[in-house]
Amino acid sequence: MIGPEGEQIGVLPFAAALQRAQEANLDLVEVAPQAQPPVVKIMDYGRYKYEQAKRDRQAHRKQRGGDLKGMRLTPHIGEHDFQVKAQAVHEFLKQGNKVRVALWFRGRQVAYPKVGETLLQRLAQAVADVGAVESPPRLEGRNMIMVLAPRRT
Repeated sequence: MIGPEGEQIGVLPFAAALQRAQEANLDLVEVAPQAQPPVVKIMDYGRYKYEQAKRDRQAHRKQRGGDLKGMRLTPHIGEHDFQVKAQAVHEFLKQGNKVRVALWFRGRQVAYPKVGETLLQRLAQAVADVGAVESPPRLEGRNMIMVLAPRRT
């Protein structure tokens, strides 16, 4: 048995341990059921659960899977505009974010998906030093979608 301050009390019968916990106005919690004999601790169980949830929230807050950023292009984008978009995608990937690149076809442009696929491949090559293609270009309605993920170093 472990006391409320973390001190070792020793092996006690269950009734005596429960009596001590009630005298301290705290709960008797089994912390190591597989041990022989099982280890119990006198503690405020509500506070313990609250602190555990707080630690879990803090750990979840620090965990960063990387956001999903978006970039839209058109098939007949100018060279300078392409460079600007490629630089933005490069920065997103360098920051550890995934990037969903959508190539937006207008009017009859959708009849020429090879133009879009070539452009997306060119973008993937432009950012190849910091990112890799996670899902290859695929046509979804009037958009051609490709997802880039940052390279792990």
